[in-house]
Amino acid sequence: MPRSPALPSSVNPWVSLGQAARFLLTSGRIMGWSLLLVAVTLGLTWGGYLLTTTLMDQLTGNFFQQGPEAVGIWGWIKFQGWQILKWLFLVLSRLIAFYLAFFLAYTLTTPGYVFLSTAVEKKKAGREFEADAPLTWIGVLVDLREGLKIALVGVLLSVLAFGLNFIPLIGQVLVVLIYSWCSALMFIDYPTARRRWTLGRKMAWLRGHWLAALRLGLLAALLGMIPVLNIFVIALLFPLFTVHATLNFLALEGPTEQGLSE
Repeated sequence: MPRSPALPSSVNPWVSLGQAARFLLTSGRIMGWSLLLVAVTLGLTWGGYLLTTTLMDQLTGNFFQQGPEAVGIWGWIKFQGWQILKWLFLVLSRLIAFYLAFFLAYTLTTPGYVFLSTAVEKKKAGREFEADAPLTWIGVLVDLREGLKIALVGVLLSVLAFGLNFIPLIGQVLVVLIYSWCSALMFIDYPTARRRWTLGRKMAWLRGHWLAALRLGLLAALLGMIPVLNIFVIALLFPLFTVHATLNFLALEGPTEQGLSE
């Protein structure tokens, strides 16, 4: 019986999140760096979240402190409307506060995650890894600049998502897609940083690999919508998502001779 033809070498399998986790856990250096980044990201995100929510609550004043009197039918209707508006404000404001705080933490920790992504590439490529130029302050500033540009894009998309939230059903689906794309952009920023890709090229890559972008960013986007817990969960899993995105970026950009470490 004739053998089935082999797949072309340009076809690379998708690296699952479980494979990425095994890859992460098999390297003490990558794991140690990840734990340090978790602590820093968590601290920055939590501090920014508290600052942002406090500012939002101050801007609303006493509007949500005491509702209208539920006297008569009209009073009851006003009170119920106030209750709905209060909970809607709490959910959306906390969601926006989280993303604003996380974008700040993301910007400040970008050089660290670029280093993590580079370590992943180095472990996967082995002796075939092409080393970068020595680390310089200029390179760090470039990474911070690119992180800030992506963070500003994220802020603008968060404002757009806030408005879309008021559209029933369709709005919520669009919000998930927006945050998925934004999350994928953040993760792809790390492996492309050492290649000095521009923001436009990164966006073009996501458009050309839209399905991969959705798979890379969907889980992070969904986890980011869980109030309060999102800060801890995303900060804890962000190194894993970075490893996952880096491995799949390498798989999509071209074939490699070495597989995942077991």
